[in-house]
Amino acid sequence: MNRVVITGPESSGKTTLLESVKQLPEVEKTEEFARCYLDDIQRPYQYEDILSIALGQIALENDALVSNKKLIIQDTDLLTLKIWCEFKYKKCHSLIKKELSNRLPSIYILCYPDIPWEYDAQRENPNDRLALFKLYEQEIKKLKVDYIILKGSKENRLNKVEQLISKLLSM
Repeated sequence: MNRVVITGPESSGKTTLLESVKQLPEVEKTEEFARCYLDDIQRPYQYEDILSIALGQIALENDALVSNKKLIIQDTDLLTLKIWCEFKYKKCHSLIKKELSNRLPSIYILCYPDIPWEYDAQRENPNDRLALFKLYEQEIKKLKVDYIILKGSKENRLNKVEQLISKLLSM
């Protein structure tokens, strides 16, 4: 089973891409657990919350893995939590690092922040998106996972994702 993770800094088009492939019946989609978690706690999150978010993300991934779908596409994974912990708190839970290395996808789709930043109550870094993008790319290279970078218009990004999905489904 192939697993694709859409990743990148905030407001770089990840959720929009996942939404655009939701109609494909042969693909299992996994949304970002952090959004639901942060909506539920109704307070500013803290370092300790990142571990709870990681456990929820792992549960979503496990549910997707038992599906009978040929392809899983995720809106983020533990890589985002690792990068965010290290960027914001200068440390990261050991469970996140361990589980990330045990749950590597077939490929990352890394979204470049060349689209306008849009306000969202959960977003907090409109000015550091390029620096964060570089961290994502460095981490993906360290993990030795294949990746593609998506740039440009929504249509261009969607076309590249559709081509990738077609290729993976035909394997």
